Amino acid sequence: MSTDMSMFSLDGLTAVVAGASRGIGFGLANGLAKAGASVIGFGRSTVSEGASFDYRQCDLNDGEAVTGLIRDIETQSGGIDVYVHVAGITLPSDSDVQPVEIFSKTLETNLTSAYRTCSLIGQSMARRRRGSIITVASIGALMGFPGNPGYVAAKGGLRMMSKALALDLGPSNVRVNCIVPGYIQTDMTAGSFNDPAKNQDRASRTMLGRWGQVEDMVGVAIFLASGASAYATGADFIIDGGWTAKGL
Repeated sequence: MSTDMSMFSLDGLTAVVAGASRGIGFGLANGLAKAGASVIGFGRSTVSEGASFDYRQCDLNDGEAVTGLIRDIETQSGGIDVYVHVAGITLPSDSDVQPVEIFSKTLETNLTSAYRTCSLIGQSMARRRRGSIITVASIGALMGFPGNPGYVAAKGGLRMMSKALALDLGPSNVRVNCIVPGYIQTDMTAGSFNDPAKNQDRASRTMLGRWGQVEDMVGVAIFLASGASAYATGADFIIDGGWTAKGL
């Protein structure tokens, strides 16, 4: 293997990013494209301005539509080399007990849809005997957070699902890893970011004393998509400014 910067090149690779309309998914899709990959992003909403990648609108909870989209991409590209699953929702509840309907909807969007796409693409990668799957969880997969058990359960499940898929797909030279971000400034976290007290609270819990930016996640995504991480699978890559490692 090359030991220069070319090992991080994504030239000639086809990458698909789910949840690429905005936020973390949008940033990772742009980052992978700038690193040389041919990127197709998809999601339920229209894409934000400034996309340097192809984008398709598709609801991740529509299994038939997602399967059709993935098959079309595989046919057009010759095969998917990198799959990044970022899509997710958060539906916090003000009540003491989150309604089961909200809990179930969160799991369907954040976990079941991830399994559907990861397993489908993983099987295709296995037939080609190469590929990298990257899931994006949350420090909610490692710690308890109030008022949102569905989100915490789904992200914890996504993290462990990634390890299970890594074991199943490893013999076929397909790697599966999970990025675990802390509080990243996006539309999803705008409520906390724009609240001075919550903003400071989140920042003070990190070792770096600040919120994360989407750009803070791009490097590890490029690493996991590229040959530089050829021996990394079943692992968690925690990008949280030191939040989960901090003591006093």
